[in-house]
Amino acid sequence: MRSRYSAFVLHLEDYLLATWHPSTRPSALNLGTDPQPKWLGLEVKTHIEGNDTATVEFIARCRIGGRAQRLCEVSRFVREGGRWYYASGVVDA
Repeated sequence: MRSRYSAFVLHLEDYLLATWHPSTRPSALNLGTDPQPKWLGLEVKTHIEGNDTATVEFIARCRIGGRAQRLCEVSRFVREGGRWYYASGVVDA
């Protein structure tokens, strides 16, 4: 989770796509949209890991166009071939 947050901060689209499960991966992320978010921090609230699945609840804070925003999400990860992949997420409105 932390590596994916860092990849969003650094606009590392290739890394994000490579760590996204193929069954749910988009063809592109379009990280170059304006206005660019200025990422301010990540707080992992909970982390539950099973054998080959994990759930992470987090809050990511940013500013977009001078306005503070929070992304609250519960993300689901799966492990295949010894590697973890982001599978899906539910955003808390």
